[in-house]
Amino acid sequence: MRKGFLCSLLVYLGYTTALCAQAFQNLDFEDATLSPVPAGQYGGLVPVTDAFPHWTGYLGANQVTQVLQNNSTLGDASIDIFGPDWPYGGIIQGQYTALLQCGGNPFTHDSSDLLDASLAQVGLVPVGAKSIQLEVSPWLGASFAVSFDGQALSLSPVGSGPTYTLYGGDISAFAGQVGELRLTTLSTATAPYSGVYFDAITFSPDAIPEPSCLSLVLVGVACLAFWHRAGRRAA
Repeated sequence: MRKGFLCSLLVYLGYTTALCAQAFQNLDFEDATLSPVPAGQYGGLVPVTDAFPHWTGYLGANQVTQVLQNNSTLGDASIDIFGPDWPYGGIIQGQYTALLQCGGNPFTHDSSDLLDASLAQVGLVPVGAKSIQLEVSPWLGASFAVSFDGQALSLSPVGSGPTYTLYGGDISAFAGQVGELRLTTLSTATAPYSGVYFDAITFSPDAIPEPSCLSLVLVGVACLAFWHRAGRRAA
């Protein structure tokens, strides 16, 4: 009798804990509380708590307290936020978009000590969620990863927009669970200094369909067009 009561109590506590757990917040990065940078000007360092409420920033294993607003680095790893009057591209939707840059160690100024860049948040995956979707604009050759509770999610392109590729992945195994969602731009041998724009992360009750060959071709064309425009701006 006591054993049955204990099991029921544990189930109840687990259920109520899931109900009371904090849902993921600011998944579109629109909750920033920043003073606007005048159009055409570059900003500086701002508190990560103002730029990315509910998120924690990491460069490698180092937690950071500041990020760049309307600015980026030339080779160092950094976390940046762009908007709302940024005229040089990169904003995917809304007023703000995140840019994660991998690169050299900004703490030691050692360009050979390469660090990944990440944003992470602990929250509850909605009960019934089957997929996660996010809008991504990578620099040419850039690699990125999305993980939950330390486990990498398998993502595939499922659509595209004017300046982004829509990626989706199966999240059903983690529905109703609390864990860390982490976005990371990876420093690789082919792209050690690179960046990826992230925006509009959503959880959906719909499963991600298998991408058709035609949709993959269209996504590839959209990415090439974006990279071409980015290259022309950089030139």
